[in-house]
Amino acid sequence: MYTPRTKIVCTLGPSTATDETIRGLIEAGMNVARVNFSHGTHEQHAATIAMVRELAQEANKPIAILGDLQGPRIRIGDLSKPINLKVGEDVVLVHEGQGEKGEIPVTYDQLASDVRVGDRILIDDGLIELVALEVGNARVKARVLNGGELKSHKGLNLPGVQVSAPSITEKDAADIRFAVEQQVDYLALSFVRRAEDIESLRNLIPKWVLVVAKIEKDVALHNIEAIVRASDAVMVARGDLGVELPFEAVPGAQKRIIRLANRYGRPVITATQMLESMIEHPRPTRAEASDVANAIMDGTDAVMLSAETAAGAYPRLAVEAMTRIIKEIETHPPVAPFAGAEQGDGVVTTEGAIAAATVAAVGMLGAPLIAVFTKSGFSARVVASKRPPVPILALTDEARTYRQLALVWGVVPELVPHCTDYDEMMEQTKTVVVHRELASNGDRIIVTAGVPFDMPGTTNLLKVETV
Repeated sequence: MYTPRTKIVCTLGPSTATDETIRGLIEAGMNVARVNFSHGTHEQHAATIAMVRELAQEANKPIAILGDLQGPRIRIGDLSKPINLKVGEDVVLVHEGQGEKGEIPVTYDQLASDVRVGDRILIDDGLIELVALEVGNARVKARVLNGGELKSHKGLNLPGVQVSAPSITEKDAADIRFAVEQQVDYLALSFVRRAEDIESLRNLIPKWVLVVAKIEKDVALHNIEAIVRASDAVMVARGDLGVELPFEAVPGAQKRIIRLANRYGRPVITATQMLESMIEHPRPTRAEASDVANAIMDGTDAVMLSAETAAGAYPRLAVEAMTRIIKEIETHPPVAPFAGAEQGDGVVTTEGAIAAATVAAVGMLGAPLIAVFTKSGFSARVVASKRPPVPILALTDEARTYRQLALVWGVVPELVPHCTDYDEMMEQTKTVVVHRELASNGDRIIVTAGVPFDMPGTTNLLKVETV
């Protein structure tokens, strides 16, 4: 049976609040469950996480949990009623609780400190556009360039502005503590601006929580290489990124981010509006199918569904559609293996050399499978970053690694008992390979591992074995 190499991330929400629905997502192809801390309570999220883990165990399938922090998102405050903003009129923005009647409240108290005259202010995903005319007395006077109906709590973006808000808010800190208690596998940091933002999060979490850098600000693109190197994984968050950048610049930015993540061996998720029409309709548009296909051809590890599964009318159908597109594209492999041993900074490591040699051996020997024995998942991620043309069976005795590898392109995770030596490892490997029908008796497979076995983060062994 064909196993898709590109993985699927599903955002959970009101449309996926029952075990029957989540079971359907798992059956349809979900690999990672995203819990969005911008919505819901800790009690609700705890129930969702428990449900996912129980159903994943029932299905005997690794499902990673991705907790997504809200970050320093700026929003319009509470309005007594919607305001119709007309082109050419002037408005005043002020921190909520400090304004007068007729002024527009904003949740960010440093708006007037950060904004300069001439800066653009975008509201509601860029549908409403203002330009700053005057700044002072804790207020920003702005002119409406593109009008529309302004409602409470709509998002506000400041493209090109160096926002001074901390990368981790008080709400984020509470959500981080909760996420660690729940032992989430990945934690996504929103509105990353620089590599130091990643380090700020790392200081608050155990080493086993992997950090996903969400690229959704234009300033992040100026620091993108350092951000990718500092993170464990990357998300191309095209929603806010598409507001901060001109829409025509987003496809090129997506390709650049994916290419960098591939070079540095970081799993990368492409997200936002991939099958947006399926929030209301049972079939995607042709343009959406092409969007998913192009992300796969760009080299993404995973594609993500947001409102399609969290609040849409057809969550399972959306995952099934994504799976169908993935299988069709992967039938005609569009991603060539990365033959080089060097990482993104040009440095050749032992792990990179072993991974490159592994891919080369697959081609020369016609091996149908790569088997990787891994403690932390590092060995499997390095091999996967080279995009080999065959599946990567990752055998691990760590339940957390088993789940985390569910995000990584081309990796088939398998949880096995602890091994103390190579012979025991190979005995387990061959048993799994035959049981899962990943290779036939007599086939040669390529095996990589790190020795000694109990030292995570080393990949220094390559062998050819016969099943």
